[in-house]
Amino acid sequence: MRNWALGLLVSAPLLAAAAGAKVEYIGGTPAELRAKSDGRLVLTDPEALLFSSRGSTLRIPYAKIEILEYGQRVNRRYVEAVVISPLLLLAKTRKHYLVIGYQDEEGARQSMVLRLDKDDVRSVLAGLEARTGRRVEYQDEEARRTGKG
Repeated sequence: MRNWALGLLVSAPLLAAAAGAKVEYIGGTPAELRAKSDGRLVLTDPEALLFSSRGSTLRIPYAKIEILEYGQRVNRRYVEAVVISPLLLLAKTRKHYLVIGYQDEEGARQSMVLRLDKDDVRSVLAGLEARTGRRVEYQDEEARRTGKG
């Protein structure tokens, strides 16, 4: 019994890591997602990025991803449809944003803005670069240092 409990304690972090990176969906164009909702970003599928939030899952094939941008502010040119609270823009804490631009199944351009946990930034960016074959665009030199280490 004691060995079983010890095994569970040791494997629990591994199981949690397999569930993907915890992110907050700030907003974007996908109608099925609610703005400012918590979710999980999973990069372990070899064909597509999976984003799960509140019982719905968005599947974006890596080949359809056109833009990956990382920074500590949201660049409006990629996310015209996103409405951001003025309080969010005035916050003094560092927030880590990832903008993903992609084409949906009908060929329409879509975008989503995710807020990443600071501990997941490097692994998510590296995973996306590896899976998509695209380079992450950094908003500025500070973002580049944070994203690349």
